[in-house]
Amino acid sequence: MQIININNSYHYETENLLRVFFPEEKFHCAEVATEGEDRCIFETEGSRVKIELFISGERLSDEKFFSFDDKEEGETDESFLERKGAVMLFGLLCSYTGYTPPWGILTGVRPAKLMTKLISSMGEEKAVAYFMNELKVSEEKTALALMVAKNEAPLMQVNTEKSYSLYISVPFCPSRCSYCSFISHSNESAKKLMPAYVEKLCEEIRVTGAIARELGLKAESIYMGGGTPTALTAELLKRVTDAVSESFPVSSVREYTIEAGRPDSITDEKLEIIKSCGATRISINPQTFSDDVLKAIGRNHSSQMTVDAFLAAREKGFDNINMDLIAGLPTDTAENYEATLRRALSFSPENITVHTLALKRSSAIVTEKRGTNSGQAASEMLSFTQKTLLSEGYIPYYMYRQSKCLGNLENVGWAKKGYEGLYNVYMMEEIHSVFAVGAGAVTKLKAPYDSSIERVFNYKYPYEYIGSFDEIIKRKEQIKIFYDKYFKG
Repeated sequence: MQIININNSYHYETENLLRVFFPEEKFHCAEVATEGEDRCIFETEGSRVKIELFISGERLSDEKFFSFDDKEEGETDESFLERKGAVMLFGLLCSYTGYTPPWGILTGVRPAKLMTKLISSMGEEKAVAYFMNELKVSEEKTALALMVAKNEAPLMQVNTEKSYSLYISVPFCPSRCSYCSFISHSNESAKKLMPAYVEKLCEEIRVTGAIARELGLKAESIYMGGGTPTALTAELLKRVTDAVSESFPVSSVREYTIEAGRPDSITDEKLEIIKSCGATRISINPQTFSDDVLKAIGRNHSSQMTVDAFLAAREKGFDNINMDLIAGLPTDTAENYEATLRRALSFSPENITVHTLALKRSSAIVTEKRGTNSGQAASEMLSFTQKTLLSEGYIPYYMYRQSKCLGNLENVGWAKKGYEGLYNVYMMEEIHSVFAVGAGAVTKLKAPYDSSIERVFNYKYPYEYIGSFDEIIKRKEQIKIFYDKYFKG
């Protein structure tokens, strides 16, 4: 589909909104319309906005004049017209498809952060009204954003100008799921890389820890993810956890999470290593309790293996366990999904994180054009989730959205009160720096006294990481340079 912007540069927002309704469509910019090709024309002139859609031979259009006196505080003329035009486009697309996405025109990653900002500037009542009236967000999703904003607020109050978190990347998995686009490698293809990777990773952990101590910074949380950290052998996993214990104040951090997401990678020995290293939270992720759906997405384990891994973790004394579920998986049905959620609840995990399937460009679902659920089906699954988890005493404490999520929907962390995943909040709300180590890791340096952020990138692939390790260590000096600007200045 062509996207034609006339007298404006609103292509990014236009494409994001179109993608909500046509997730598998390919979009490209054009200056001149091509007859016979589907297209969206977004034209502005003065205070006039005109939207035209040509889809499958059908034409839909809307044209309005606006008063710049109606701008919200802080809005420019351009952002005002972009928002108003997005509402017009949204209306045309809803009319054409018969589907009204519950997040309206809101396509940003952090809706709860926006809610917090609006409450700060206009108060809760007006912020809620703005979500529903100006952004066309449904009552249900507005309520969700408000709940998340309120629940995460006290979790962020512990932050100081010297707070930071540590992220450790282990980009290996037992196999690659059909929906995955992460820089991860299956064990079968990466076994030879693992020892060399772990050697370099441990060295980067030690260097980063030394920098944090030199700067007098305070570690708030540690998160080891990937990939699947338990895809490593027990010996290699212990080498990484030992390096963390030697380099960071594990006993004093508020939270230490290690993802043991794939049940087929969990053993008693690895659970003992995780427990003894001081980790306080783990993830054991079923994604679904339907064996047929597991097979369809390329997970090499059964739902019973998830149950066995969860019960084994309980026996080892883990009292803060997260389970990940995904709404909208290929071949999944509303009935299957509801059964999955109820099965997860039967184990009473402290956290349940519910993701919406994202159609990532390099995933097998997209490249092999496998069938997917609709945005409406995923939306119904999430509505059931919200109603059920609230009734079971879970609270939504963090939320984010990815590009190309079915129906422009969300990922939400739900927890029993007092068991909220702190790293998730710190990272998503960008309240302090996150020092990241390993392949594909991105260090985010958050200024202590303002909202500015600088990024330090590691090489993406394990072989690049190993081969260019000296450069990665050299880049760590940027952390000291960054903090020296504030603490020595």
